Amino acid sequence: MHSVTRRKVAEEAARLIYNGIYSEYMHAKEAAARSLGVSVVPSNFEVAIELDLLSDKLEGTEKQDRLIKLRENALSLMKLLKDYSPKLTGSVWRGTARKTSDIDINVFTSHPEEIKHILQESDYQLRIEEVTAINRGRPIRSTHIHIEALDAEIVIRSLEEKDEIGRCETYGDPKKGLSLEELSNIMIKDPTKKLVPRRRY
Repeated sequence: MHSVTRRKVAEEAARLIYNGIYSEYMHAKEAAARSLGVSVVPSNFEVAIELDLLSDKLEGTEKQDRLIKLRENALSLMKLLKDYSPKLTGSVWRGTARKTSDIDINVFTSHPEEIKHILQESDYQLRIEEVTAINRGRPIRSTHIHIEALDAEIVIRSLEEKDEIGRCETYGDPKKGLSLEELSNIMIKDPTKKLVPRRRY
């Protein structure tokens, strides 16, 4: 009974996120539990699984077609930025991208202007944003470059962050992402492959 309740809350939280009512998992889970009159709150992993299943159901083959296109665009960008150790992260890495998902790529350099120059030379229209986040009590600054034509966001990080692998807040596993070589291999062998850990309720 407990597992059934958890799944119902996860399903409702997934629906709330999919419909754009909430963007944060915690807020969606709390609202879902309240609406169902229960105190059980599922993990982010459980909600992510239900969100993926829901988008599979509602988007059908369009979801796979969009994933392939997003991964193709990511591959082109990563080839362009190959000298900066690009890593594909987010839902396009995971293979769970839905209709509102975009491409997330991290690159590593001490010279952000080089990345901007390369992209501008390729005639991409850029929107640039400077972001400061707190990590383990210290401020981490990064430059975010948005390429709306490709539904892509490139995050320029320092060289010191290159070997840091944190844990994914959604799935709980190491946030490794895909290198250029790894993404190239996936596009050859299985372009819609999902890369999420297997877990049971």
